[in-house]
Amino acid sequence: MFPHRAVEALTDDELMLAYAQGDTPAFDALYARHESALLRFVRRLLGHGLAAQAEEVFQDTWMRIIAAREKYAARGDASWRTWAFTIAHNAAMDRLRVSGREKPLELPDDADDSMEWLQAALDLNHPSTEDVAFWRAAGQQLLDCLDALPAVQRAAFLLHHEDGTSVEDLAHRLALPFETAKSRLRYALQKLRGCMQAYLVVLEVRT
Repeated sequence: MFPHRAVEALTDDELMLAYAQGDTPAFDALYARHESALLRFVRRLLGHGLAAQAEEVFQDTWMRIIAAREKYAARGDASWRTWAFTIAHNAAMDRLRVSGREKPLELPDDADDSMEWLQAALDLNHPSTEDVAFWRAAGQQLLDCLDALPAVQRAAFLLHHEDGTSVEDLAHRLALPFETAKSRLRYALQKLRGCMQAYLVVLEVRT
């Protein structure tokens, strides 16, 4: 068992490996470190329609993480966080399939965009206090726009945005061809841009 300070100093990979060897405080530290981000991710992925089931899926995610502890191996090409978010994604998609809310998707090949516009334009931690109502409304609109996306598009966007997962890793984690993952992400961004257009126009006027 590690002293409290030592546990907090460990990386996610080290904590998971320590937990796999029976160190319960290591798991407690890992849970505390990522609880909020994983729950937020699950809630956004399920959308408003299944919001009441978010806690259950969140707990299922951690049960899957616990069950996989002996098989976990730290890898240089994927962080524990990415691994955990993928487990959360799979748990949420299983629930969406059961509920019949996962929709098929036809993807265009010519969508060309990046996440920079969204990250810059809709920074919900924007430091300005001049127009709090505007940012609150923009944040709510973004959540509504995400909720309107088909589950597979929303998953691609959130994995990329919440965890900074690269397109290559996104494709690997979701067992998709690279071009499919790339198109799925771009299509989601294209739809979000259209959905957020009213706020983007205001931001362009302000800048």
